[in-house]
Amino acid sequence: MNAAPTTLAVDLGKTSCRVRVSTGSVVVSAFDGAGAPGLADDDGVDLAFRAILGAVAGLGAGLGAGLGAGLGAGLGAGLGAGLGAGFAGISQFGVGAAGVEAAPEAARRLLWLVRERFGVPVAMISDGLAAHLGAFDGGPGTVLIVGTGAVVFSVDAQGVRQVDGNGPWLGDDGSGRWIGQQGLRAVLRAHDGRGPATLLTGEAARLAGSVEALPGWVSAAGTPARTLASFAPVVLNFASAGDAVAMAIVEEACQLLAASCAAAGSLSVCAVGGLTAHPYFLERLASGLTLVPPLGDALSGAALIAGRRDLLHEERTIRG
Repeated sequence: MNAAPTTLAVDLGKTSCRVRVSTGSVVVSAFDGAGAPGLADDDGVDLAFRAILGAVAGLGAGLGAGLGAGLGAGLGAGLGAGLGAGFAGISQFGVGAAGVEAAPEAARRLLWLVRERFGVPVAMISDGLAAHLGAFDGGPGTVLIVGTGAVVFSVDAQGVRQVDGNGPWLGDDGSGRWIGQQGLRAVLRAHDGRGPATLLTGEAARLAGSVEALPGWVSAAGTPARTLASFAPVVLNFASAGDAVAMAIVEEACQLLAASCAAAGSLSVCAVGGLTAHPYFLERLASGLTLVPPLGDALSGAALIAGRRDLLHEERTIRG
């Protein structure tokens, strides 16, 4: 009887890069590192590759120190020794990465960099579809992903349908970026006398130093979408506390997200992503949608594509 393959799975988003080693259904070790701006950005391939290497280095250190014997020690030594090819025990590699759909050529370059460095077969798909794979264990269904961005994927025997996920400047309606941006706009309007007062003003001023400094604060880090999204939890917290302006923003965000799900053909969805961890947001989202619990996460999805070619998502998978 053949032993279950050992899989290294990567979920590379704009905020974090999560990695996990598993053998069959048994998770050996996991590590969360820093993410990358996305493959479509300038230097996107290089930054994505660095994020993967950094997270895997952390994973290797954890394996070596935390498990100490057998598979753990072997993997820890292999992953930690210069990040070279021929990692001990790893037989397949699955990656879900932000920007795969928007920049397919960049995705192929990243895949071959990973293949060359790790010395094992690599399968790559978008981070959104990796989340769908994990949520439905490779089966059909509709997933709503709400983090910094927002996208809906509906997958069935006819193929993959995507709604939104068009980035911070042309889409991602109802996303963390959208909520954070609307919150800061409301603060500026209130400050100018163009809109109602809101308790968001004090927290926004604290973050930037003053309300007047908000435009510069948003652009200073060079990642305005992520900076705007960082204000979304503040909006959600004040909405849950009863601030009328914040509540109106969250309600509109949930309506926009429900409209995207309806356009994808289903109001029964699995909702995943960073914002769904907030109880108030999840409650308001559920007022317009029927929410189905996920079976797994994006790392589960990345592991699935590494070992299977019979899934509905195969048409969107890059292999090498």
